[in-house]
Amino acid sequence: MSDDGKIKIAIIEDDPIVRDGLETFFRAEEFCESLCVVDSMEAFFEKLKEGFVADIILSDIGLPGMSGIEGIRLIREKLKSVDIIMLTVFRDEDRIFKSLCAGATGYLLKDTPFNEIKEAISIIRKGGSFMSPAIARKIVEHFNPQPKQDEHNLTPREKQIIQGLVDGLSYKLIADRLTISVDTIRYHIKKIYTKLQINSKSELINKSLKGQLN
Repeated sequence: MSDDGKIKIAIIEDDPIVRDGLETFFRAEEFCESLCVVDSMEAFFEKLKEGFVADIILSDIGLPGMSGIEGIRLIREKLKSVDIIMLTVFRDEDRIFKSLCAGATGYLLKDTPFNEIKEAISIIRKGGSFMSPAIARKIVEHFNPQPKQDEHNLTPREKQIIQGLVDGLSYKLIADRLTISVDTIRYHIKKIYTKLQINSKSELINKSLKGQLN
């Protein structure tokens, strides 16, 4: 980063529409001192050989040739102080954590507005980190997992009623089978829906058939 606060940015993106949009946006920004725009990690390393030194790198993950995650590790060996933001369509935990473990300081989805990307850069250059809300939520859920379906504390009676529905029985036939009233069946069904966060018998049967209640 120069004395006047301007920074050098590299964009590594093989999608020409995304790449051109980012290039147009950053070339119009005063804080961008210089811009390196390439379509692969291999092309970026060639720019490094030519003397380009980036402060911020925006990189896709699914690149032709070397992936963005592989590239992060190599970049970290050459540019110790660079900040790397993954800009990608991938939102699965495996790629998120591999990116962060490799050295990424931000993780944004490609539908992130340009001004939000600009904000992410500002926060990261001040020593912070930045992630798209959907990605941050995934990380929180990873460390604070929601109860599994089997942890909704279905009672033995509720499980009997569910089995009756799976067997194709009406509320009346289930009530006769269990020797309880139809109103009691309806009461239990309402509690089951609340516990499983569903709204219909078809959802309940589908979950049971998929083994999500076992």
